[in-house]
Amino acid sequence: MKAQTAERKIPMLDLRLEYERMKEDVDRAIARCLEHQRWIFGPEVRELEEKVGVYLGAGHCVGASSGTEALVLALRSLAIKRGREYFDREDEIITTPFTFTATGDAILRSGATPVFMDIDPATYNIDTAKLKNYLESGPGRTVGLLPVHLYGCPCNMQEIMELARRFDLFVVEDVAQAFGGAFAGRKLGSIADAGAFSFFPSKNLGGFGDGGMLATDDAELAGIARMLIKHGGRDKYNVEHVGYNARLDTLQAAVVLSKLGHIDVLNGRRRAVAGIYSGTLAGMEEAITLPVSPPEGLHVYNQYTIRVRGVAPDGRKTGLRDGAREDLQGHLRRRGVDTMVYYPVPLHKMKLFYGRCVEPCRLDESEQAAKEVLSLPIEPFLPEQAVRHVAGLVREFFTSE
Repeated sequence: MKAQTAERKIPMLDLRLEYERMKEDVDRAIARCLEHQRWIFGPEVRELEEKVGVYLGAGHCVGASSGTEALVLALRSLAIKRGREYFDREDEIITTPFTFTATGDAILRSGATPVFMDIDPATYNIDTAKLKNYLESGPGRTVGLLPVHLYGCPCNMQEIMELARRFDLFVVEDVAQAFGGAFAGRKLGSIADAGAFSFFPSKNLGGFGDGGMLATDDAELAGIARMLIKHGGRDKYNVEHVGYNARLDTLQAAVVLSKLGHIDVLNGRRRAVAGIYSGTLAGMEEAITLPVSPPEGLHVYNQYTIRVRGVAPDGRKTGLRDGAREDLQGHLRRRGVDTMVYYPVPLHKMKLFYGRCVEPCRLDESEQAAKEVLSLPIEPFLPEQAVRHVAGLVREFFTSE
């Protein structure tokens, strides 16, 4: 493989690098599908479900058509298990607004009302202190929690699960960006009542299209989800619930299955790339904030996200002008480096959620993060020289300010 040079364009994600390293395994998996031609519920689907279950330490896994549908399946299954087709608008499910649209949208699609809790500015995950305060003083309509392991960084699942047990709440983990991550030695997605995963191509375990997975230790929950993915019934010609056409197709299962055995190596390489970034960018705290990994957490760095700080952690103005993030992004783009902003608009500011959500506290940290975050290129096989080049360009921007 030709080495990437500093002068060559550095995309946000170059999936060819990963494919070239796994080409033999991936091509063989696709060839098997071409031979058996079982494109719906083919053998690879069940094999992937079983192997992911073993990897996570989860009793049951159900393949889904996307990570979004995996979230919806988890929430709908929890409602049905309670004897209701959907939750009611009076039922509140707490998550954060600093996430992809699908997290909040899944709550609405389950019939419930999303309650947006602010984030910890260091991890970008739900602020458990604020969550605790709300549960202790709130109106008592909360039925569940939906923590998001954003960018691959684990939430504090110990505190979340303790609160869930104390207030008799279910917990669904949004693990779309964190396959293989862990907290206190347990794989993310296996700690709560259910975990929802995405196999979108840009994820750290990605297919060649949409795909997802629901994981749970609850056999009844898994059984309901299996009905919902095929229109809502064990017999598709005599269904029991309002369901979906939400199956994981055989081809995507085969591709993900071919990569599954490499996931720990891939995640290790992501951590190595993150380490190079962090080491090279150290000492720039006045201008940028680097990502952190909780002491008990195993971060998978689906994204390497810095903050171009307008306000320092202690509240002081940093001296950077408004729009410094956009200026840095433009500087990198002109030098051939792609970046992304995940996410420019917090959910409570989106048109979709107007009048459909609860904001029990100020969401200042989420709103500030949306103005400051910038994700740099990261993938398992990004050459070290490319990583150092990107970091050097970031330093160059602030040095020339």
